[in-house]
Amino acid sequence: MTSDPTASIDVDPSSPVAPYEQVRASVTELVRTGVLPAHTRLPAVRRLAVDLGLAANTVARAYRELEAAGVVETRGRLGTFVVESSEGPDEAREAARAFAGRMRELGVSPERALDLARAALADG
Repeated sequence: MTSDPTASIDVDPSSPVAPYEQVRASVTELVRTGVLPAHTRLPAVRRLAVDLGLAANTVARAYRELEAAGVVETRGRLGTFVVESSEGPDEAREAARAFAGRMRELGVSPERALDLARAALADG
């Protein structure tokens, strides 16, 4: 990949998908495929907005969504960086879904399922 990660981020203005979602999905895919490896610093919000022809708030929302999903982390004035492992959260989410599905099959209430999960985590 070039030293400019924005070169691989695509936004289609004619798409029915919101621009922030296109940025979020594009960055997520670049991280998933290793084009943007762990510790890569993403461009500043304003710079990426200019490069993509978007409003800064649009890119800021995409970055917030990426951070909430565990794809990137913002380190204040140092910038926004790709996190160490992009696969861990997906695996954890899948395990949680499997657990939730099994608890529903067993007829366990959500509150009891959470209590059981906390107890299991505490047991190590």
